[in-house]
Amino acid sequence: MIFTQYYLDCLSQGSYLIGDESTGRAVVVDPRRDIDEYLSEAAEHGLQIERVIETHIHADFLTGHLELAAATGAAISYSEDADIEFPVESLKDGQRISLGEVTLEIQATPGHTPESICIVVYEHPDDEVPYGVLTGDTLFVGDVGRPDLLAGTGLSADTLARTLYGSLHDKLLKLPDATRVFPAHGAGSSCGKQMSSETSSTIGEQRRDNYALQLTDVDEFVAAITEGQSPRPHYFEFDSLRNRELRPLLDEKPPPLLDVFDVYQHANAGAILLDTREQDAYASGYLRGAVNIGLQGRFAETAGLIFPPDRDIVLVGDTELAAESKTRLCRVGFDRVVGQLRNVPGFFTQRSDLVETPSRLTAEQLAEWLESRPGLQLVDVRNPGETEGGVIPGAQKISLPTLTDSLGSLDPTAPVVTYCASGYRSLVAASLLRASGFQDVSDLLGGYNAWQEAVAA
Repeated sequence: MIFTQYYLDCLSQGSYLIGDESTGRAVVVDPRRDIDEYLSEAAEHGLQIERVIETHIHADFLTGHLELAAATGAAISYSEDADIEFPVESLKDGQRISLGEVTLEIQATPGHTPESICIVVYEHPDDEVPYGVLTGDTLFVGDVGRPDLLAGTGLSADTLARTLYGSLHDKLLKLPDATRVFPAHGAGSSCGKQMSSETSSTIGEQRRDNYALQLTDVDEFVAAITEGQSPRPHYFEFDSLRNRELRPLLDEKPPPLLDVFDVYQHANAGAILLDTREQDAYASGYLRGAVNIGLQGRFAETAGLIFPPDRDIVLVGDTELAAESKTRLCRVGFDRVVGQLRNVPGFFTQRSDLVETPSRLTAEQLAEWLESRPGLQLVDVRNPGETEGGVIPGAQKISLPTLTDSLGSLDPTAPVVTYCASGYRSLVAASLLRASGFQDVSDLLGGYNAWQEAVAA
């Protein structure tokens, strides 16, 4: 058997290739849109990808089922309960798919979504202990899938959580302890709240260590997994809809290079200016009106938190990273990257009239400002679960995913200071406020962690 996990750190997303060496038949599960790795490995092992299986309708990224089907002729499969707007080969609970010796068994495991499935993998059809189980967003290492992402669609978080409890205890926990667990996500994903950084485990380890599986009372289980979840990112609904549709395939061409005149023409027409440089580079000077999201952080996910998906994007960060930036945005469905600023280093030296420097405060400076600047608006952009451990006195709690919708609650003429846990999200938030017309915006260097250290000193 060929079994490969592809783990994308920037999205905390796992996808899988499973092949039978004796027949050369293979499937790919939960693929991302840039599919070259799957095609390369299949070619290396002489495999034909004949099916793409989605464990559910994903909301946090655009999957590569259409790209793989176009490249290989593979069939696309979802659960029979999935509402998909193009032809698929539906899968039923208990159905077995033979690749030769390698055999896959479908388990319907609704809860995270109504159509969620898990895929039990057997190296040989008669094996008593499966090789592993691909758990999608039903079971993670250290957590289970959040049940609240469909709130507002007629399916309550409470109802889905109770369904999830049944799927876990009546299906997955019936598997032998030695069965390996391969989830679709890990730590950092918005699809759960206590996921481990480990990308695989076993049923036995999860039975013993996973907090959610320790809760044998269904009401306690429901309360535990519905409380403290981060706000649902805006782009989740968009991606969920796009994953149901026939949509254009991924365009992997680098974005065209633009002069500054063209950049601002796009901006005046409503395009977002996105600076993908890291914090130190951005802090040394940025193009007026640009929002900063460092490419080395949770770049695409963060863009999805704060940008609407129906606007053009112009990249104004490092030119040599433009293609990578575009690909990462496309992974979450943001396909409208219309260009990249030409010759960024030269631009920043030649057009200083268009370059601004952000205000960034140490914890000591913030303490002085809180005493000396009446009307200062202090904004904590961490998620609700993070703020339970404390906030800086006087702070308003506006998590980053809700900031765009909360601009009206802030005074654009009064000073604002943003902070998060360590500084990445607060700089994003500060740059977004500046681009939205706020006149006096700073962020806290080192975030709440730095504040706590300063207070303790």
